[in-house]
Amino acid sequence: MAVSFITRLVTLALGYAYPAYDCYKTLELKNTPRMEQLRLWCQYWILLAFLTALERFADCAVSWLPMYGEAKLALVGARRVYDDYLRPFLAAHESDIDRGLLELRARAADATASHLQAAVALGRACLSEVVRRVSSRLQATSRSPAGQVQ
Repeated sequence: MAVSFITRLVTLALGYAYPAYDCYKTLELKNTPRMEQLRLWCQYWILLAFLTALERFADCAVSWLPMYGEAKLALVGARRVYDDYLRPFLAAHESDIDRGLLELRARAADATASHLQAAVALGRACLSEVVRRVSSRLQATSRSPAGQVQ
């Protein structure tokens, strides 16, 4: 149960929230080719990500509604929600989010490096044990009289 909850939180963070924030950062670049098309798609994905994240908590109350997902996008325009709510919120917290992401990336890199080092050490230990056993077996075989296998 707890693992499922943690998995859902990680999926929300890495599968929805981080891509949405990355789209926000891309949206705010100036003088980018095809900016209007990029703006439209990024607004859609940002809105979808935030609504999906919020909906996860209220899923049992609204999941039974037919075409709920399509209805909420039709009733609430992506541009208006983005311009009125999400953009001001993200702009106000952008430096904090960026700092948190940098810290998270650094911690992830450190954790990955330490886990990789532990895996290499374990691999070396296992390989050393295999070599020792094979060597021992070969020595035992070479000491026995010809034709006898132990």
